[in-house]
Amino acid sequence: MRGFDNRFKDFPDYILTITQEIWEDRGLGARMKDYYHPQVIVRMPGGIAFGEAGATSATMSTLVEFPDRVLLGEDVIWSGTPQVGMLSSHRILSTATHTNTGSFGPATGRKVRYRAIADCYAKNNQISDEWLIRDNGGLVRQLGYDPKDWAQERLADLDPETQPFRPEVDVIGPYTGTGNDNQWGLAFAAVLERVMQGELSVIAGQYDRACHLEYPGAVSAHGRDAADAFWLGLRASFPSATFQVHHRIGMEDPLMPPRAAVRWSLTGKHDGWGTFGKPTGAEVHVMGISHAEFGPWGLRREWTLIDETAVWMQILQAHG
Repeated sequence: MRGFDNRFKDFPDYILTITQEIWEDRGLGARMKDYYHPQVIVRMPGGIAFGEAGATSATMSTLVEFPDRVLLGEDVIWSGTPQVGMLSSHRILSTATHTNTGSFGPATGRKVRYRAIADCYAKNNQISDEWLIRDNGGLVRQLGYDPKDWAQERLADLDPETQPFRPEVDVIGPYTGTGNDNQWGLAFAAVLERVMQGELSVIAGQYDRACHLEYPGAVSAHGRDAADAFWLGLRASFPSATFQVHHRIGMEDPLMPPRAAVRWSLTGKHDGWGTFGKPTGAEVHVMGISHAEFGPWGLRREWTLIDETAVWMQILQAHG
């Protein structure tokens, strides 16, 4: 790969290797500087941050709180070229023990298991743009908290200039691409768009009857009814919100089923009864990333992440 260290055989190898080197091998000094641009932009539902120094500090704090964290890279779905830069959508399953007090509260000693998906733009061996969603709803539940209560306790510490993340605090970064035009990415984006238009009948038509689903809150589920319940509950909370697909990738690789990654958002009012309870009219921005695998009977596996705690923060900020 032109511009990248020759020891990486391809882009997925680069993403998987540097993740292990930084987190598990404790490459928090020179390695972070090697792999992260000095002005990297990191967007999470909880806020936006700038610069490698801040990313390094946040990584250190997480490792203090969860020192045995292991990051298992389940898949890297990617697009682009080394010449113009490449965008990876990296799905990670983490295991860890809440050993020390930190941003998630007093140490509980509990073992946790949760997913994150990171969309990273890399060129010349460095990441300069990132969109990261961690299943904070699933994480805090495993620590013994309700996501709404956990969000409430942290409202006073938020920086309104950067937290939570919403369109008005965003900036234009070095990556302005929208992915590729592979048929599987187009198909998955079309399914999500139809769902968000209220055409939930698309689930019966496009999902495998035995589909395997991984949803926010560390929820594992199977079957079309579970997909209907998740997407209906989310959309019903924000029925007038605008749904937008920001990025889509489709891929076909040897030894792998066809798969897709879509980054999307819902922006608008909390004006309906659904997953987030009684309507408040609060303005909310929901950042989402979804991965899918396809088989002979339709969409056979789906992973979707939003950060429930960041949604609750926006609702509670507006209406308490």
